Amino acid sequence: MTFSLKLEELMDTNVSVLQSEKDRGKELLEKVRAVQPGKVVIEKDGTSYLAEFDEETGELLFLSCKKINAATADISKLLEEVQHVDRFLIYDGKRCKGFIDAPRLARKLFQSYQRMNAYLTTILETIDSSCTVIDADENVLIWTKGAEDIFSVKREEIIGRKITDFFHREQLELLRTLKDGTTLYRSQHNARENLVVLINSNPVYLQDKIIGAVVSEVDITSQIRLNNELANTTEKLFHLENTVKKLTATEEPFAEIKGNSTLLKNTKKMIKKAATTNTNVLIHGESGVGKELFAKAIHMLREGNDAPFIAINCGAIPSALFESEMFGYEKGAFSGADQRGKKGKVELAKGGTLFLDEIGEMPLDMQVKILRLLQDHKFFSVGGTKEKEVDFRVVAATNRDLKEEVRKGNFREDLYYRLNVVSIEVPPLRKRPEDIIELTHYFLYETSVKYNRPIHGISQGIMQALLKHEWPGNIRELKNVVERLVVFSESGEIKSEYLPFEPNNHAPYNDSPLKHSEGLSLKERLQFTERDIILKELKKAKGNKQTAAKNLQITRATLYNRMNKLGLEL
Repeated sequence: MTFSLKLEELMDTNVSVLQSEKDRGKELLEKVRAVQPGKVVIEKDGTSYLAEFDEETGELLFLSCKKINAATADISKLLEEVQHVDRFLIYDGKRCKGFIDAPRLARKLFQSYQRMNAYLTTILETIDSSCTVIDADENVLIWTKGAEDIFSVKREEIIGRKITDFFHREQLELLRTLKDGTTLYRSQHNARENLVVLINSNPVYLQDKIIGAVVSEVDITSQIRLNNELANTTEKLFHLENTVKKLTATEEPFAEIKGNSTLLKNTKKMIKKAATTNTNVLIHGESGVGKELFAKAIHMLREGNDAPFIAINCGAIPSALFESEMFGYEKGAFSGADQRGKKGKVELAKGGTLFLDEIGEMPLDMQVKILRLLQDHKFFSVGGTKEKEVDFRVVAATNRDLKEEVRKGNFREDLYYRLNVVSIEVPPLRKRPEDIIELTHYFLYETSVKYNRPIHGISQGIMQALLKHEWPGNIRELKNVVERLVVFSESGEIKSEYLPFEPNNHAPYNDSPLKHSEGLSLKERLQFTERDIILKELKKAKGNKQTAAKNLQITRATLYNRMNKLGLEL
């Protein structure tokens, strides 16, 4: 709020200027009396005098005045000068615009103060929220009706007294603002037991010195209580939905695929067309886009409710165990084998779908056997002598460029063409930013229920940062970021400082994950550290798990095992 006084408002503009050489004696006296109560200025030898008629003596008094240039003059300059001179003539070039003396200046300033105080008083009486103002000595200057309602302290009891006479010092954010200039905006604060308020606070500065502090507070206790009740109800509903999902088959194959972007809708259309046939489908997509969800959608569209969906990650199984995992083994097939034998993934997929995830990482020696399986739908178990025949549909997925892998000799060309009958590309998250909002709110809801941490929402600033991020890890990375924000949330508030990337330039966030892990157990801190390390290595390797495992000096199987335990999508 600003009330600025201009010189024109301070001046008495009823001023006449006379040259003393032209008017002398009685003539001058008559002119002065004629213009009263206006002012008469006499110019003599370059000096200006204010001519006033003395009623007692009947004579003219000549009072010296200081000239002030209107172009450079302001209130602060007048206040400095009035300590030495109490009369001023305001000139605009050679023309006298008006007159100001000390009494007039004081009167105008007091009127301005009264005007400003009238506005301030009305504002404070109008607002509903609590507003408190203290001076540098912690004395209460302002205490609104809202403050009375929240804290049950009457204005007449607290005004002029120290605020610490009524509240414990450690409960007063206002004192921290007064001491070090701390500014708060919409900060949640426990003012006392069973009272939660939303605070805005600012220091009062005068000439770069803190002379007081202001705080406004809104009682949100009931909102917090309702939000907690809503969170508890939501959690029960979430568990109930999961129970219903397990008991009833969903009729919507794309229920788990969130988003409504044009690119995603086109991908769903292609999936529906591919599912009208029994042909092999190859799904391309970067790591983390959710290729398995699309594979399940194909399965649900073209198989019965009881048909099995068997997934095998071709990159997670050591080469030595790959054949037994895929085809199973007969009893006594090798040392350490289950004496009853074991069915392989292929046999388990009978009458349903075999999903070959990360097909690009399948060992070359196994590719020959998989090719024969796809051609003939026949196979031998490890240690078996009887050929088995099985009917199933195949969906494969990869984040690699299989044509390039064929050129390098890492993937068989005949297997590539056998798999690539229908090819579907799942678009990365950076190409469909409109889906980020829906996914963020879904993961926020899911994670807040998982950790029993009610969240009040997500700020526009954080959402903008999420929308502008490149998302090299796609939906998997977004889910992990949202989970991180929920884990580090305070009193239901999500803060941008816990984003694992810089919101401004979106450069990788090189800070240690331990920096913000206070309050977590040693196990949780180690998990967050390990998760950050693995994600960074996967990003450096562009999603190639073999390369990431090599850089970490562990086996690929160990990497998959750790990712699974840490909740990272494989």
